[in-house]
Amino acid sequence: MEFTKQFLRSKSPCAMGFRWFVRNIEDGVSYQKALDTLVAAGRVDDALWLLNNFGPTNAVLQLDRLEADAIVFAGSVQVRGGVEVDGAVHVGRSLQAGGGVRCGRDLVVGEDIRAGANIFAGGRLQCGGHLRTDWGVDVQQGVTVGGDLRVAWDLVAHGAISVRGSAMVGQDVIASDSLHCEKNLRVGGHLTGAGPLRAGHGIAVGGAIEGVSHIDAGWGIRAGEHIHASGAIKAGESLAAGDAICAGDGYGVFAGLNVQEDSWEVSGQVWAPSPPARLRSGLWIGPSLL
Repeated sequence: MEFTKQFLRSKSPCAMGFRWFVRNIEDGVSYQKALDTLVAAGRVDDALWLLNNFGPTNAVLQLDRLEADAIVFAGSVQVRGGVEVDGAVHVGRSLQAGGGVRCGRDLVVGEDIRAGANIFAGGRLQCGGHLRTDWGVDVQQGVTVGGDLRVAWDLVAHGAISVRGSAMVGQDVIASDSLHCEKNLRVGGHLTGAGPLRAGHGIAVGGAIEGVSHIDAGWGIRAGEHIHASGAIKAGESLAAGDAICAGDGYGVFAGLNVQEDSWEVSGQVWAPSPPARLRSGLWIGPSLL
């Protein structure tokens, strides 16, 4: 793709950005060259405007290591080592790194992210496809994943977490806002939140669930330790915890919401050392066998 003044004008750019483009970028320059020129001049927002308006390409950038002030690449980026970027990282298609990925601002990738070590973003993390890392994830704002999420260690987000597929985290999840997973959510350690927790399918946590407001799962909920919420606890099928199950003051605990009452003995069981206070639906069985 080549850029000309007429071609760019057809996308209705802002007057100031268009004037800068005309003065600094020659007619007929390649799409990626235009992006690189804008980033080198510190005009990252203008580069992002181009990427958002003209979309991704099939180009592939292969490097041993990536170190930059910022990067906006329309295709895929493949790095054998690590990624160290002071500012933003925006990739039109996929990002693959043999080491870690660290950026000072937003990390936005149109398709998959695959990293061999930690992922850190000083802004938000947005991934259009699957996200997988062999270590942990630490994001200073929110996390949005369009596919499945696989994190071997901890997942820490200082904003909302949204996963359109399934999520599997090997150790702890610490979320400063809501956590929404459209399919299954599995956490090997503790899950600590500050907003609502919702999964379209099931929730399985090896440790405790605490700090969240409402909990809502289309299937079952299971925790190896206690389940404490400041709001309601709702499970479409069974509910099990190794310790106490406690909803917030004035809120109830519900199991078997998505099955008939006659099926509670099988699909609406509640396992806990003692019956939860304000158990509104489901059948308490006794201490969990987990």
